[in-house]
Parts: sequence; C-alpha cells; structure tokens
Amino acid sequence: MKTLSDLQPGETAVVQKILTEGGMRRRLLDLGLLENTEVTCLGRSPGGDPSAYLIRGAVIAIRAKDGAGILV
Repeated sequence: MKTLSDLQPGETAVVQKILTEGGMRRRLLDLGLLENTEVTCLGRSPGGDPSAYLIRGAVIAIRAKDGAGILV
C-alpha cells in the first residue's frame, strides 16, 4: 500500500486507514480526513515538505512525516 506522502502532484487516492495516533490523529479527523475519503495531491512546497492536498473541498497542508501514517 502507498501512503499519503507517496502521492505525486495530480494523483488522487482514497484513504484506507489512518495509523497516526494521539493529537495528530484527532486533528486529521477534525479536518475531514476519514477512511474512504478521496484525497488529491495538489503540489509540494519548493523545499518538498509540506504537500498540499484537496480534502472534501478544502486545501490542507500536511507534512511528510504525518502523511506517512495515512494509508491510501
């Protein structure tokens, strides 16, 4: 399986499982990042981290280390 961090700009995937724990998990859930949610990678910052994702109509920036805990 791929992780959210593996998505390249322009790719779309569906969230299968969120492995992140604690406060970050709660924050991701509050942002609408739930299982079976479609996510599109819109691009990366010039330094490569964070990446911008389209989630339920909102653009959210997620760091690579946090995206590594989300299976798509």
